[in-house]
This record gives sequence, C-alpha cells and structure tokens, in this order.
Amino acid sequence: MMLGNLGGVHLLIILGIVILLFGATKLPALAKGLGQSINIFKKEMGDDDRKANGTDAGVQNTSAESTPQPVVNPGPSVQPNSDHRN
Repeated sequence: MMLGNLGGVHLLIILGIVILLFGATKLPALAKGLGQSINIFKKEMGDDDRKANGTDAGVQNTSAESTPQPVVNPGPSVQPNSDHRN
C-alpha cells in the first residue's frame, strides 16, 4: 500500500496543497461536512445490517403500514389567467 510510505514531510506538503486549493477559511466547513457524511454512512450501514437480520422495528411491524390510507383529494387549484391583458 502506498500510504505506508508517506512521512511527515509528505503529509505537510499534501496539507499545504489542500489549504491552497480550498483556503483556510473553508477547511473547518469541509471537515464538518466530511464528518457528518461519515456519521450518516455509518448509520445507514447499521440500518442495513438490522434490516438484513430482521431486527428492525419497521420490518417486524408491517401490519400497520399495510392498511391502505384514504386518499385526500384537495380542491381544484386556482390558476391565474395569463390571457388577461390590462
């Protein structure tokens, strides 16, 4: 693996290039977004594991979700008359 050959100097050079590309002010937001993405990914992977094992509450209790819900028909929408000229 090539990452094993990276030393401290190499990592500092890479960090400098990243700072030049993104700017020092955007790095905290970039790191926060990356952290949130990792947390969401881990949560979704855990959900997939529970669904595969059948331990998810939503998978076990499907009787309430299988009953059809009434369809609510909203009234007709009122469209402005675009042909009207003043």
